[in-house]
Amino acid sequence: MTETIAADVAENVPGGDREVELHAAIDSCDPAPLLMSLVHVTGDPSLLEEFRSRLTITEPGNHYKTGIKPTAPPGQYPADVIADIRSRAHELLSVDMMDRLGTPDRELFGRMATVATSERVDVEFLPILLEQAGFSPSERKVPVTVAPPAEFSVIVIGAGIVGINAAIKLGEAGFSYRVFESRNEIGGTWSRNTYPGAAVDTPSHYYSYSFELNPNWSKYYPSGVEYQKYLRGVVDAYGIVDNISFNTRVLSVIWLESENVWEVTTETADGTREVQRAAAVVTALGMLNSPNIPDIEGLNSFGGTVIHTAEWDENLDLTDKRVVVLGTGCTSVQVVANIVEQVRSMDVVVRSPHWIVPEKTVVHEVSDGERWAMANIPRFNEWFRLRSYWFASDNLYVLPRIDEEWAQTHFSASAANEMVLKTATEYLQKSFADRPDLIEKLTPDFRPYGKRIVKDPGFFKALTRDHVNLHRASFQRVDHDGVLTTEGEYIPADVIILATGFQLEFTTSIEIAGRDGRTLADVWEGGDNPRAYLGIQVAGFPNLFVTAGPNSAPNHGAGHNILSEEHVHYVIECLQYLLENDHAAMDVKQEVLDDYNRRVDEALDKTVWVHPGATVNGYYRNSQGRAIVPCPWRLVDYWTLLREPNPVDFEFIDGAGAKGDNA
Repeated sequence: MTETIAADVAENVPGGDREVELHAAIDSCDPAPLLMSLVHVTGDPSLLEEFRSRLTITEPGNHYKTGIKPTAPPGQYPADVIADIRSRAHELLSVDMMDRLGTPDRELFGRMATVATSERVDVEFLPILLEQAGFSPSERKVPVTVAPPAEFSVIVIGAGIVGINAAIKLGEAGFSYRVFESRNEIGGTWSRNTYPGAAVDTPSHYYSYSFELNPNWSKYYPSGVEYQKYLRGVVDAYGIVDNISFNTRVLSVIWLESENVWEVTTETADGTREVQRAAAVVTALGMLNSPNIPDIEGLNSFGGTVIHTAEWDENLDLTDKRVVVLGTGCTSVQVVANIVEQVRSMDVVVRSPHWIVPEKTVVHEVSDGERWAMANIPRFNEWFRLRSYWFASDNLYVLPRIDEEWAQTHFSASAANEMVLKTATEYLQKSFADRPDLIEKLTPDFRPYGKRIVKDPGFFKALTRDHVNLHRASFQRVDHDGVLTTEGEYIPADVIILATGFQLEFTTSIEIAGRDGRTLADVWEGGDNPRAYLGIQVAGFPNLFVTAGPNSAPNHGAGHNILSEEHVHYVIECLQYLLENDHAAMDVKQEVLDDYNRRVDEALDKTVWVHPGATVNGYYRNSQGRAIVPCPWRLVDYWTLLREPNPVDFEFIDGAGAKGDNA
């Protein structure tokens, strides 16, 4: 943990006697990571067998695979086991405790992970768990014998989650680099989304860098403000701000074949243009950047305020205003739940509702005791993070996948998918037991996971308020005084909030021209049909790394943070491979890219995102209905694919543009 974040923790943990704090923490914190901490502090692995004998160890995600709902949440310990773990902790832990065990060897770590999760943890998962839980750093695979020369520089476009990570890891690997950020702030999504209630829908203790754990999250799901604070702390702790050029947008990226370099043209806020050269370019723009402003007749004639959630004005006063909200995705439910108390009236206009599930911890604060444990009890933070990752990752892989036999006779996609359907349906019916009209309006016509599952921050409760109305419709037109819906209802309004998300863009907003002058926009058919090898590399564009590219998103679980770490690790390995083998550049073979995407499409055909009968439209799919966002592989599979480049998949370019051997 860096000094910056550690200092932040020290300021916020409860005051008073540390022994009192320790024992209060023991009585309030999660018993599973507490047990693992006991093993670390005592160095006694026999504790594992003692408590394992009292736990039921299941197959990973078994309740999802069978469709049998468990009597307790996955990984939850019985009350008598919890009491005994806490009793043992009171006996064995002290304020001067140290980690005697250190990072366990693979065999012991596997046993510990099995007991910590109450599920069988196979050997294939151990490397990714060790890294993602924060026990060990990302392991370099390509031998490092050549130091990066100063002239082998890298340009990173964007200073969001991926760009910050890239800057840190490029610097640690010895590469000279420069980050260009079009805004005046780091953070990407979390500097743009400042609307009321903006929050992450991935657990706090996992949605962070594995090399920079934060023990001081105030909530189990972080607000956008708190997450942005975390990212600023990371930037400060690693001293990368001097390598970031703010208010500087990249206009074009052109491959100079005669010199094997990229020529990058930038423009600052005052219009000053500069040309830089770099051996490699990493785009860290994400896929959702430009607000999606729907084309609505008369929108510009509205006499009140029109605001998109990604362009929020902090000075906007909603007190006693008549507000109309368009949209019902994650953003809409957050903003509605958070402004309902301020407005005179609110009308929520829903074209296509999402499946919404209850999640109590979305709004719960982390207790003082648990925060103290994160910061002070050895390895508690790492094991808490491991469990956060485990239950939000490949356990969920089965949920969007089609069981052909099941799907022939059910609305849901499989027995696992049926469980999500039942959970969401029961929650909907319970929330509006006396409002069948709302149940009808809020019931989607597609299988769960066809669109992103939304965790309810209080949206359903807000809809029961007397001054709130829900419309299953869209905007037909807007005039000076309000909105006419497609169902013919006229809604007078003072403020229109567009919670309509972002346009899906994979880097094509920038002119990027590769070999033979072909542009990425042309290759990707204007951005509608993006394809990349491993979601990162495109044939004809040497040393261009498109992070968070097509078919790379972990849509069944985890979060953008793991994608960031996977892609940055792969970029560093590729660049080091070039240096070790005296190559100037690497270009993925077209046939390799095509074969990879054939396998991607075949795997996605078996999911709710593109399966016949999946008629839902959403940002996951392009105009032809092909899923261009989700990765079809398990997280562990994709992580493994990205450990190091496979030389046979590339053409290598040596000095003066000559192609080298594939090794």
